[in-house]
Amino acid sequence: MSQLAHKYRVYPNAEQKVLLAKTFGCVRVVWNNILDWRSKEYSLNATKINYVASAKRLTAIKQIPELVWLQEVSNVALQQSLRAQDVAFSNFFAKRAQYPKFKSKHGKQSFRLTNSGFRIKDGELYIAKSNVPLVLSLSRPLPNNLNSATISLDASGRYFISLQGEAEKLPLPELTKSIGLDVGLTHFVITSDGDKVENPKFYRKQAFKLARLQRSHSRKVKGSINRNKARIAVARLHAVIADSRKDFLHKLSTKIIRENQTISVEDLNVAGMVKNHHLAKSISDASWSEFTRMLEYKAGWYGRNLVSINRYYPSSQLCSACGHYGEKKALNVRSWLCAKCGAEHDRDINAAININTAGLAEIGLNPKVCQI
Repeated sequence: MSQLAHKYRVYPNAEQKVLLAKTFGCVRVVWNNILDWRSKEYSLNATKINYVASAKRLTAIKQIPELVWLQEVSNVALQQSLRAQDVAFSNFFAKRAQYPKFKSKHGKQSFRLTNSGFRIKDGELYIAKSNVPLVLSLSRPLPNNLNSATISLDASGRYFISLQGEAEKLPLPELTKSIGLDVGLTHFVITSDGDKVENPKFYRKQAFKLARLQRSHSRKVKGSINRNKARIAVARLHAVIADSRKDFLHKLSTKIIRENQTISVEDLNVAGMVKNHHLAKSISDASWSEFTRMLEYKAGWYGRNLVSINRYYPSSQLCSACGHYGEKKALNVRSWLCAKCGAEHDRDINAAININTAGLAEIGLNPKVCQI
C-alpha cells in the first residue's frame, strides 16, 4: 500500500464559503505571526524554535482579545499550518529550500486537515465546524483510509479538495518495448519510433486575449468592484491555460507509460535554459520539467523503467547508425548526413534514438531485443 492523493472540485454553499474564508484568513494570520516570532528569535538570540514551542505560542495567541476570532475555526487547520512551517524551516536549514515566506491574502489560499478535522458519513464529506456536507465533483472514487484533506481556493475563485489515503500499486503487464524521448519547441516530443507530437503552445495561443484582459484590468480603479471582476477574468484565463496544459501532459505521459517498458529522457537544465530571454517564455510554456515529473511517478506506479540521460550526452551529434561523432551542429541544422557511413538523419529523431540506446545501455539491456 502507498499514499495517494486525489483532487476534486468543491462547490460550497454560502455558509461554507464564509467558514472557509475565515479558516484561510486564520491560517494565514497564524503562519505570519509565528514566522515573524521565529525569525526574530533566530536573528536576535540564535534560537531555533521547534513545533512544540510554536504550538504553545499559538495557545497564547488565541487568548489575546484582539485575536479571539482564531477560535472560530478548526484548531486542526491552525496546528497543521505550524507543522508545515516546521517542515519548511527544516528544509531551509538542510539547504533544500529557501527561507519560508509570509503568506498573502491575494492569490491561492489553502489549509490542511488531518482525519480528526473531517469525516466521511454515508458517503458524504463533513469538515469541522460545519454540519452540512461539502458537495464534491466525484470524478473518481475516494481513496481508502483517508488521513488528510487539503482545501484550496485558486485565484479564479474555484474551490478544490485534495484527499490523501491509501491505494495499491497496480503494475501494468510487462513489455519488451523501449523508447527514447527528445523534447523540443516546434515539436513537444520526438520519439525514437519516429513519431513527432506537436507542441500545443497553450500560452501562445491565448497570449492576445490575455494581453487584452490585462490591459482592461490595468485601466480599472484600484479597489473597485470592476477591477476585481477584471482580475478574476485574467485569473480564469490563466486557469484555462494551466488546466489545458496539465490535461495534455497527463494524457501524453500516460500513453507513453502504457505502451513502453523502458522510457529514456534527457536530464535537461531547464532552470539554466530559461535564462535565455529569447526562449524563456516558450520553454516555460512547454513545461518539460512537469512532463518528466509525471513520467517519473507514473513509471514507479505502473512498474516501468524511467532512465535519465546525462545532460551533456551528445545525442544530437552522434550518428545513430554507426556511432560516428561529427562536428557540433547549430540549432538551425534540422537534418544532416553522416560523414562516415552516409546515413541521412532527422536531427530530432536521431537524438531520440541515441537517447534510447544510451538509456538501455545504462540499465544493461540490449537495444535490439527491447525494440521488438
